[in-house]
Amino acid sequence: MTGAQRRPEQAERPGGGAADPSGLMDLLGVAAVLLEADGKIDMWSPQAEELFGYTRSEAVGQYAALLLLHPENQDAAVTLFADVMATGRGWAGAFPVRHKDGSSRMVEFRNMRLTDNLGDHYALGLATDRTTLRQMERNLALSTRLVTQAPIGLAVLDTDLRYLAVNPALAGMHGVLEADHIGRPFREVLPGEPFLDAEALMRQVLASGAPVVDQQMVGRTSADPDRDHAWAVSVYRLEDHLGHVLGIATMVVDVTDRYEAARKADQAQHRLRLVANGSSRIGTTLEVERTARELADVVVPDLADMVSVDLLDSVLQTGRPDVGEGPALFRALAVKTAYPTDAADAMVPPGRLTTYHADHPAAHCIRTRLPHLITHLEDHARIAAGPEAARLLARAGVHSDMAVPLIARGEVIGVMGLARARNPQPFDDDDLALACELASSAALSIDNAVLHQHIRSAAETLQRSLLPRLSPRHPGLDVAARYRPAQAFSEVGGDWYDVIPLDGDRTALAVGDVMGSGIPAATAMGRLRTATSTLADLDLEPARILTHLDKITHGLDPYIATCVYAVYDPHRALLHVTSAGHLPPVLMRAGRAPELLDLPTGIPLGVGGVPFETTTLGLEPGDQLVLYTDGLVETRDDPIDERLEDLLRLLAPRDRSTEDTCDRLLRELRHPAGHDDVALLIARAQPLSAR
Repeated sequence: MTGAQRRPEQAERPGGGAADPSGLMDLLGVAAVLLEADGKIDMWSPQAEELFGYTRSEAVGQYAALLLLHPENQDAAVTLFADVMATGRGWAGAFPVRHKDGSSRMVEFRNMRLTDNLGDHYALGLATDRTTLRQMERNLALSTRLVTQAPIGLAVLDTDLRYLAVNPALAGMHGVLEADHIGRPFREVLPGEPFLDAEALMRQVLASGAPVVDQQMVGRTSADPDRDHAWAVSVYRLEDHLGHVLGIATMVVDVTDRYEAARKADQAQHRLRLVANGSSRIGTTLEVERTARELADVVVPDLADMVSVDLLDSVLQTGRPDVGEGPALFRALAVKTAYPTDAADAMVPPGRLTTYHADHPAAHCIRTRLPHLITHLEDHARIAAGPEAARLLARAGVHSDMAVPLIARGEVIGVMGLARARNPQPFDDDDLALACELASSAALSIDNAVLHQHIRSAAETLQRSLLPRLSPRHPGLDVAARYRPAQAFSEVGGDWYDVIPLDGDRTALAVGDVMGSGIPAATAMGRLRTATSTLADLDLEPARILTHLDKITHGLDPYIATCVYAVYDPHRALLHVTSAGHLPPVLMRAGRAPELLDLPTGIPLGVGGVPFETTTLGLEPGDQLVLYTDGLVETRDDPIDERLEDLLRLLAPRDRSTEDTCDRLLRELRHPAGHDDVALLIARAQPLSAR
């Protein structure tokens, strides 16, 4: 009990005075009776009144044997009394006593002879109810057995948190002998950092009196210093029957097995969540670098503190892994750390080419096709690209590393490297299995992206090779054209434009869109463009041209196409135009707002059965015609009417050249990650003499 908790009248006196009384005597209810030599009662305590039922006035002066004993027990009692008085030897035992109410009860006695300064003898009898005494004896015996034999750790500490008692179970948990606990403070027995919370908990219970049950603590003791253990700790305050605070009692149950099972279950759930997260987040596009970054985003910080994703450069260049004779050449695709660290400067930045020494985990993966796990890293040069990188990794505290091959379609295409520094747990086999699963899924996505990149590049090359090179001179026209391939989310499509010189200074203008993507769509586009150019030489009207193209497209099943075909005669200032299911051209006349041409829309090429119509309108010098494919104006989120209004708004300023207008439309209307390719053609009428 601390000084703040001790009552003033019970405080120890200077020189070693009386300390706080124990409540045990009060619980026993010990009665004191003083008898004269002839057996008369001379003194009678309040406890005697409670035990025997007689008041002091009723008992003092009476013969004890006659007052308290049944007749059949009086002779035996007198004999025992006489022996004590004659010999001075005390007597202890149980004797039946008659209560004032007439009932009998067994009372435990301690009788002894007292002698005053005159040499006169008295008998002091101390008595307590035998049932109460036996109950306390049983409780004490049970408590002793419970404390010594219980598998639960038990301890009693005083108000200064010094050990008063511990049982063998708790001593075993602590790895400290029972005798070495006694008198020592809690923090001295368990000095580790994790036990600061336990000490604070004890002081909280000591101050408030509110018990704490099953509070989990995790730490290490001398009993098993290399492994974390978990304990369920219960603490409650001890008080005597008068409310004096004696200290605290603790009960400790080792729940390490339960803790480990729960931890493994949590880890399993975490891994499942991570795999599910990887499935949904990795491979959302067909961009190689972005897919690598998505893989890095999934594993950091949930699995590793830092990650790098490297791809064999031969895979990026040719689509096939080719290690060759020397060290494998890697291109870094993604690097990520969970927090700012010197280790970031030790990692090869994205886009950079690098090779690794033969003992490097990445080289090991390429050579063996197997993952490489280093649970406890001691030599940082083993995982570093060079001496300076090794120094930075060591300074960052990197202590565990693993490298996992990226395997797609049976070929190793790259390596994912992971490391831990701030996370104190080393990588284990479960972490390696998880990393391999994520790498396997990501490798296929990366390989798909590489394949798409090569196909897209081939399709774009083919597409551009099939598009015309504009002649610098078109009689009566100033012409500008642009083609932009689809970006990240799609393949190159079948959009095209064409400017075809005809007899009599006339010029044919065409913009079309083959529905589909990739090399097949580009090939179909090339056939339609060739057919358009051939038919144009026959000097047919636009509607007849589209009729023939419709039949040709029908033979390209499953492809269909939209198209606008126009012929401009600068001598007559007339434009003849026909549409096959295409978006309406824009006509810009001097002094007027740009307008969408109201043409008979027609049906797409390849559908058949519906005739096409030709519309004729005037086109004076200064007027402009804008032909485009849907990739310029269509988006996934905006209504097409709003996008067409945006197109007209951007065309309103008329002081730009056709080249500048093309660039502005592409810049303002087309999203950087356009989902469709774009063909754009702008023709401005001008006098025939203009060059």
